[in-house]
Amino acid sequence: MKDTTINWKNQVTNLLETQYPVIQAPMFGVSTPAMAAAASKAGCLGSLPLGDLSVDDCIGAIRATKQLTDKKFAVNIFVNEIPEITDSLRAQYAETKRFIEQLAADHHMNVDLPEIDTLKINSYHDQIDALISENCKIVSFTFGNLDQQSIQKLKNNETILIGTCTSVEEAMILEKSGIDIICVQGIEAGGHRGSFTSENIPQIGGLSLLSQVYDTVNVPLLYAGGIYDGKTLLAAKTLGAQGFQIGSLLLGSVESALKEFEKERLRSAKENDIILTKSFSGRYARGVQNAFMIAIDSTQYILPYPYQNKLTAGLRKAAKLNENADFVSIWAGQSLHSFSQESTENILLNLIKKAEHDPWQ
Repeated sequence: MKDTTINWKNQVTNLLETQYPVIQAPMFGVSTPAMAAAASKAGCLGSLPLGDLSVDDCIGAIRATKQLTDKKFAVNIFVNEIPEITDSLRAQYAETKRFIEQLAADHHMNVDLPEIDTLKINSYHDQIDALISENCKIVSFTFGNLDQQSIQKLKNNETILIGTCTSVEEAMILEKSGIDIICVQGIEAGGHRGSFTSENIPQIGGLSLLSQVYDTVNVPLLYAGGIYDGKTLLAAKTLGAQGFQIGSLLLGSVESALKEFEKERLRSAKENDIILTKSFSGRYARGVQNAFMIAIDSTQYILPYPYQNKLTAGLRKAAKLNENADFVSIWAGQSLHSFSQESTENILLNLIKKAEHDPWQ
């Protein structure tokens, strides 16, 4: 193996104040304060997923992470629009609830799912002031674009903003809004799609999309989707990425919130098992196919996000307790590998080391 000269310093490392332009992906339900701290220890950027948590829960998670690291880390929020609860949605919700409860009973699980009026739906607008009060200097977001008032609030706090795109059109919208860094998400990436301009998600291969976005916008780009070794990282670098967001590679790590039975299912997955589905959340996400996805995907029992996600939360919780991989959402990308059980720090440093040697020798 021969050394390849890599100068890791660039716009991304300067903006994020990291040694390497490697970002631990904010995987809601998987990433933990310990994972963010471990990524920071490796000289990378740790990310804390806050999703649509309440203000109090956001503050608790941020403070828990600060206890583990004194380095900057990103916080990630969902900025989707929230559909109004109409009579039609109420009726659809009730039907979907009955169907899922019966499906669970048929598989020997008793679940009591919430009524629509008891759901707690949090808007990202409620989170912005909390992020500023906790002095969060790097905010990434997905499922949409921040409104201009929120962007200005965060900019006034000298916050670096990282938006997610799945098309050239979305990248242009983010750049025009003044977003500092754009994360380009390829169709092969695990987890939820960051799409926001259309209900019909752009199914564009990541490297093709990255190259097109690079030719179109002038802000530094991160790339997310399929990076799991030195070759894939260098491919993204060659096509214009200045930063590399790593998600699926960390699913089996010590700091991952996945249970051992979920990690075992990942390690046994084959390429045909990884699919796009709206079954659990109402938004497209890529993960390991199971009985719930098969039962739901071809039916009308899929509510708009976040209602489907809130409705299935109790089902997923019960399935975790029962170690039933057929009723949990195990999100993963198309680049299957061994899903290392090492620490996040070691996994990321090993990835960097592989990229620093000629991977084709």
